[in-house]
Amino acid sequence: MPEVTISIGNREFEVACQDGEEHFLHAAAKLLDTEAQVLVSQIRHLTESRMLLMAGLMLADKAAGVEERVQTAEARIAELEAELAALRAEAAGQRLPEGAAEALEDLAARAEALAMAAEEKAAG
Repeated sequence: MPEVTISIGNREFEVACQDGEEHFLHAAAKLLDTEAQVLVSQIRHLTESRMLLMAGLMLADKAAGVEERVQTAEARIAELEAELAALRAEAAGQRLPEGAAEALEDLAARAEALAMAAEEKAAG
């Protein structure tokens, strides 16, 4: 199990991680350090535990905001997919007006792009 040195709020920490997980640990530490640096620049005498707690809470708040945006995007995707399904059902057996097929394809592509963006934000 490798030992990795990370820096958070101008303080160094030795932490262990699984083999091959070092990159993820450094990425997570960088996110936490970004929040901690804001605190360190604003508050002179900040204990290590308080700095870590406050930085963690700031990250949790950001994560909650992203989660909310993902849920909103997923709801919009569901609406667009329902609209697309209704249009397809309506169009079944009917000849579509010129350009309608392209419009439906564009709508489907937009729904897919929204779905991919939501999935990336949820993973990120």
